[in-house]
Amino acid sequence: MSNLSNKKNLLVLASTYPRWLGDHEPGFVHELAKRLTDTFNVIIICPHADGAEEHETLEGVSVFRYHYAPKGFESLVNDGGIVSNLKKSPWKLLLLPLFFVAQLLLIRKVIKQKSIDVVHAHWLIPQGLALALLSKVIKLPPFLVTSHGADLFALKGRLFKQLKSFVARRATHLSVVSSVMKTELMKLGVKKDKISVMPMGVNMQSFSINTDILRSKNEILFVGRLVEKKGLCYLISAMPEIIKQQPSAYLTIIGFGPEEKDLKEQVKTLNLENKIIFKGAITQRKLAQYYQCAALFVAPFIEAKSGDKEGLGLVLVEALACGCPVVVSDIPACSDVIAGMCNVMVFPSTNTPLLAKVVSESLTEDKILSEENLIKLRDKFSWQEVTRHYSNKLESIINHDPN
Repeated sequence: MSNLSNKKNLLVLASTYPRWLGDHEPGFVHELAKRLTDTFNVIIICPHADGAEEHETLEGVSVFRYHYAPKGFESLVNDGGIVSNLKKSPWKLLLLPLFFVAQLLLIRKVIKQKSIDVVHAHWLIPQGLALALLSKVIKLPPFLVTSHGADLFALKGRLFKQLKSFVARRATHLSVVSSVMKTELMKLGVKKDKISVMPMGVNMQSFSINTDILRSKNEILFVGRLVEKKGLCYLISAMPEIIKQQPSAYLTIIGFGPEEKDLKEQVKTLNLENKIIFKGAITQRKLAQYYQCAALFVAPFIEAKSGDKEGLGLVLVEALACGCPVVVSDIPACSDVIAGMCNVMVFPSTNTPLLAKVVSESLTEDKILSEENLIKLRDKFSWQEVTRHYSNKLESIINHDPN
């Protein structure tokens, strides 16, 4: 790769990545990558999916996608994430070896052919593990591994603990998106000074207060993947009592995922089809309008049976930045967002009666986010600040000084 711009070459590894512009898949890795093109030449390696290009340039980012199964079977990642998809369709375990080997081969090829200065792997497993293994057989550039939650919390047992510890030892530096995750990583024996807490970001230009939009008095909003750890089934269960207390209340659900069918069956069983609306996936621009209009945003996060739980909860930042009052469960990772926020109500996770009570009471209250709180959100979660932190960290580990 020619480097006429004198920028250093950054290789980014991810499993979840947009298949095309406007894709409904989570796009935070791409959002960071495209902003890092100001200081790096950025190359992405991610899995292929039906309808995606094998190689393309996406908003300045060079994207390479590896095939890991015949056409129509590359379904391990999308519409819910690897952990949730394996739970829903256990046969997809057969795809894991192919997925891992295909990724490993492309990483090795790109590192050998391109002059890579630094690597950023999103998720300890499988991306971080691929790098850790490669580092045993070839000389690698320094690499940063970021954990987003599921890879740290959901992968339990002695084997996974050993694999995560192995990745942590081989990595030049590690980052996590919340303080509670740093504590969890330290339980694996990782030294405190080898871990940085650096969240992903939110586009504060799009997610902002809009005084031209009249806020609803009765719309409850949920946004997120339809997977177990989001706890949506508890909010649906609470709706009959909420409606009893607030007859005009209704719930709008934005998102997609493997639990959609079961959740729609739950709504049907409760005879709430006229009170609960599934909107599916929508664009970020339209999403901001829902936050700006809703009376209340509810995030009923839980710890899934697998141990998976929310790593941070950026939807809380989006809602708060739009001035939307928030009700959230007491999952520890969310404290990085909600600490000191004046328009947030917290309830015990999985406690449906208390959730119904808190939501019903919150619908009658007017809670305004202070300017101080808005500044605090922007300073910590704006993409400008997040990109600056990651850029500085990547530069520092190139110089073998991660602190």
